[in-house]
Amino acid sequence: MANTGFLSLCAYGRVTGLAVEAGAGVSHVTSICLGQTWREATYRLGVAGGFLSSYLHSLLMESPNDPAVLKALKKKTVIQLKKQCCYVSTDYEGDLHDQGYHHPARFQAPDGHWITLDKERFCCPEPLFQPKLLHQSSLGLHHLALQSLQKVPDHARRDVVGNITLSGGSSMFPGFPERMCLELNTLFHSMGCQIQVLASPERDIAAWVGGSMAASLTSFQHVWMAKDQYQEHGAKYVHEIF
Repeated sequence: MANTGFLSLCAYGRVTGLAVEAGAGVSHVTSICLGQTWREATYRLGVAGGFLSSYLHSLLMESPNDPAVLKALKKKTVIQLKKQCCYVSTDYEGDLHDQGYHHPARFQAPDGHWITLDKERFCCPEPLFQPKLLHQSSLGLHHLALQSLQKVPDHARRDVVGNITLSGGSSMFPGFPERMCLELNTLFHSMGCQIQVLASPERDIAAWVGGSMAASLTSFQHVWMAKDQYQEHGAKYVHEIF
């Protein structure tokens, strides 16, 4: 039992930093200092992979592609399409209004039909930065990162800012690290510091990697729950141990 933001940070070899997680079901921004999670500096965003897949399908239904072909697409095919063809734009408004910026992509569905993606490629992941596109009132991940860092005590803020990590499957979109870095540098311009974002090629499984690292530490060995303890005390005992 551990905070996934902390585990993701461990995967980068850090115990202090800001973990930006964009997963399948939910996204989080968490500030962590010396292994301690700041709950008041943790924010949740209800935009993640599942929502983006549904959004992509709705965008495609408005495209020139054959509606019958699109309606027949299975969920796993839409996810595959999203992973293979979509990317995050570093200039969303510019790309949206300038057709010359569009680079169409073609995807062959399992039934053999071809689907062409145009602006849908970069419109799909944009709600991570503009949740209003999915009719959500929340702020985007970059603004939540700013709010989280503002809750960190002054003496620890510079160390946290220096270790901003990305994790989760929805952070794997091409252009996501660049966009996050661009947005954060714009927001933090007044602080006079240059923001860098750490983006591991295996960041989609960062929480699992960090978990395996944490579980291998000698300091972790005394917090295992034995089978007989679980059978005697039940699931509630988890909260006493961890």
